[in-house]
Amino acid sequence: MSASQAGSPSHQKVRSLPFEAWPESDRGAWNAACQPAARLKRGGAAGHLKPVTRQVHERHYGNFLGCLDRNGLLRRDAPAAANVTPENVDVYLAEAKARMSSTTVHASICCLRGAARYMVPDLDFAWLAEIGKDLALVAQPRSKFDRVVLPERLIEAGLALIQEAEHSQTMTKLAQAIQVRNGLMVAMLGFHPIRRKNFAALEIGRSLVKIRGRWWIILSAAETKENRADERRVNKLLIPFIDRYLDQYRPVLMRPNSPPSALWLSSSHGARLADKYVATLIGATTLSTVGVKLSPHLFRTSAASAAAVYGGDNPYLGSAVLHNADPRVTLEHYNRATSLTAAESFRQLIRQYEKK
Repeated sequence: MSASQAGSPSHQKVRSLPFEAWPESDRGAWNAACQPAARLKRGGAAGHLKPVTRQVHERHYGNFLGCLDRNGLLRRDAPAAANVTPENVDVYLAEAKARMSSTTVHASICCLRGAARYMVPDLDFAWLAEIGKDLALVAQPRSKFDRVVLPERLIEAGLALIQEAEHSQTMTKLAQAIQVRNGLMVAMLGFHPIRRKNFAALEIGRSLVKIRGRWWIILSAAETKENRADERRVNKLLIPFIDRYLDQYRPVLMRPNSPPSALWLSSSHGARLADKYVATLIGATTLSTVGVKLSPHLFRTSAASAAAVYGGDNPYLGSAVLHNADPRVTLEHYNRATSLTAAESFRQLIRQYEKK
């Protein structure tokens, strides 16, 4: 089979090749790699990974296969991971660099190498590790400083959206339900900046539970990145807003086949909102209210910075809020308090000179 015939025409326009369209050898090897250990039987090489981590590896490997498929380079009869060659990776890198940030390109190559090694542990991918190291040297994360908004502004914006919708005389019931949902997402994430996938997957009666009149977010160790249970009592200010959303507005979003316990429902088909779409909605909502497009991850930056600004006497407050076991993670990746404080001091200095 020639290279031009190797790809599947039905998938040539797909960015990430779905798992069911992977070469059979790759599908079999990945399924075997993801088998968990059972009693005295060893699991696969990827069996220890959390489901979310496996999904990330699967998505990036699918991106690589999709690139090969579109370019007629995918060999469907090759052994598992045999398509991962220096020549094919060069093609993938050229495409990835044109549409991804440098940090995403680096992460994608790391996941590609990880997936290939999990599928075929005996293959030598040292050359791919070297490419990953080179990409790490040039990776330039986008600055978060111009996108830091303190939690009080976010909470205020979310609650204002809810009140605006509830007092509107012109909005349809569906429009009201959508705006109340979006406002509640922003306000709740402002108070409790859990990770995006956990936030999108909240379920009434399981991970969002009402105990003695107070709502709690309860995440098991298996659901968190840190492998530690995370239990948070929802701020009491949100109690009436959550209650009204569940009693009055969520039913408007529901359809006959809607999941009975999913907290966040789609307005178009009533299904659970995918975590990526939750991020899209939150970004659009914050852009329209506070003028800055924020991802759910930036709510964590906001919380850590606020903890440092207002809770300086408690150096581990930010780590506790973000549920990070190692406080250095909070300091390195999230805390922007020093920059915020310096900027405020500079503004005050400028005002003093303007008055002279």
